[in-house]
Amino acid sequence: MGAFAKRFAIRYFYICESVNLLELEPFVVSARKYRPQTFKDVVGQQAITNTLLNAIENNHLAQALLFCGPRGVGKTTCARILAKKINQDGTEREDEDFAFNIFELDAASNNSVDDIRSLIDQVRIPPQVGKYKVYIIDEVHMLSQSAFNAFLKTLEEPPKHAIFILATTEKHKIIPTILSRCQIFDFKRITVKDAAEYLKYIAEQQGVEAEESALHIIAQKADGAMRDALSIFDRVVSFSGKKLTRKAVTENLNVLDYDTYFTTTQLILENNIPELLVLFNKTLSLGFDGHHFITGLASHFRDLMVCQHPETIALLEVGEDVKEQYKNQSATATREFLLQALDLANECDLKYKTSKNQRLLVELTLMKLASITFDGEKKNADFLIPASHFKHVPTSELSKATIQQTENKRVDTEPTPQQEKEESIPVPAPPPVKKIDLKNSANRVSGLSLSSIKTKKEHTNTKNPNIPEEDLPQSPFTESEMQEQWEAYVKRLENDGRKILASNLQTDVPKLKDAHTIWIELPNHTMKKEVEREQGPLMNHLKQKLANYSITLHITVNEEAAKKYAFTPEEKYQKLKEKNPAIELLRKEFDLDF
Repeated sequence: MGAFAKRFAIRYFYICESVNLLELEPFVVSARKYRPQTFKDVVGQQAITNTLLNAIENNHLAQALLFCGPRGVGKTTCARILAKKINQDGTEREDEDFAFNIFELDAASNNSVDDIRSLIDQVRIPPQVGKYKVYIIDEVHMLSQSAFNAFLKTLEEPPKHAIFILATTEKHKIIPTILSRCQIFDFKRITVKDAAEYLKYIAEQQGVEAEESALHIIAQKADGAMRDALSIFDRVVSFSGKKLTRKAVTENLNVLDYDTYFTTTQLILENNIPELLVLFNKTLSLGFDGHHFITGLASHFRDLMVCQHPETIALLEVGEDVKEQYKNQSATATREFLLQALDLANECDLKYKTSKNQRLLVELTLMKLASITFDGEKKNADFLIPASHFKHVPTSELSKATIQQTENKRVDTEPTPQQEKEESIPVPAPPPVKKIDLKNSANRVSGLSLSSIKTKKEHTNTKNPNIPEEDLPQSPFTESEMQEQWEAYVKRLENDGRKILASNLQTDVPKLKDAHTIWIELPNHTMKKEVEREQGPLMNHLKQKLANYSITLHITVNEEAAKKYAFTPEEKYQKLKEKNPAIELLRKEFDLDF
């Protein structure tokens, strides 16, 4: 059996060599393969690396350091580089890593008192090689309360040969007594520009031809974490091979491409609502969420606004080719449009989670966006009432329809002060109204034609002749009489179905400040605008009933009263937070949402 086993082993060796199995190497992910070995290789943390280098050169390094910041920004990497750097004296080998001087402890799985006590026992032993023993405790916030307490004394007065480097992503979970014993370094998120440049370097090392915009999308998707960016890069390269395009990246990462938002904005500027809804439906069919679409559109509007000013172009974190597209489209969008669009998109974002019909909410927002630059005159010009309609309408109904159209037109168009003044002058005995001849109605082209508008204007001038103000009555009245007539007008509005305006007028009790000035206080500017727009008929009613044509209405807004209205969950939450600030700590602790 021994000879047989020997022959089998030799044959297996030659077979493996023939298929090159012995030469295969396991794949190493880019996050490990290109892990920085010196402080110069660390991406995006120049301030911290320079501080550590100066501290080592000037022998001014603390014995307890705390590295805190988001995941994947280089905390553990800097700790390992620092551990090797402080033991180098120029006599060591080039590949010396001082493995016997560096001790790493994962506090996520070794968080008990016994683990810390074992660490404390090891700290007392001096290093065999080098000058310092470095203890790197990763995810230190996972230590239990008793483990923290057992660690306090050693952390405050460690041996001269020991240096502790603590790393954590959640500094707020570490007790203050630990924080006060450490020199704290706050690592920042890697910027999109720095991450894209480093990814470009990695792509060149691996012989991958990558588009600049594709690397920017990967950097944005990583959200400030270099390790995540490298992991995404490996995944996309496995998908697309040696040529990395923006289309391949967006397809693999399942993100919306810039072209989608450029097309959406173009349709909005063209007021093309049907194509806009079809595009949104296509986006949903690809598996994207409506919330993701509207938040991305809001970011797109923000980027367009950033491009309109040379000072803020630096805030645009995209590739040069995409930046040109932003500049071209920002030239076609006005600043007023972008401000309104941002407001509408942000409002949709806030209401999305609480909406019962989320798709309808986004579609309604898109229709509003497409209507910002829409000319209302085009819509009114197309609305023509055929003359044949009036043949089958009785005279009484025709009069009602004419009155209703006049009323609606007054609601849509806010009158000027001079127009209000002219409209508020009634005539005690108007001349008889000329009857409409329905027999000749077939010759009319439209209810809104130029001839009908001219006839209506002549009729109005006949009905409301100019009368000097000194000839109009100005009888005195009391506050109770004014309030009685005010309530009568409110009831008339309720009977006519105009309950919103009636409710606005009932918000406060009107008061008489002097002989002819009525004061009313409203809780917000929206109500004020509504009442000001409809004050013409109200003032006509009061002037006629009180026989005083010098009455004026003064409307004020009480900001304190306006603050009592909480229309959104966010406003309600802010009100609760003002009463009890501890509720904000509760929300952060449990990562709660509205």
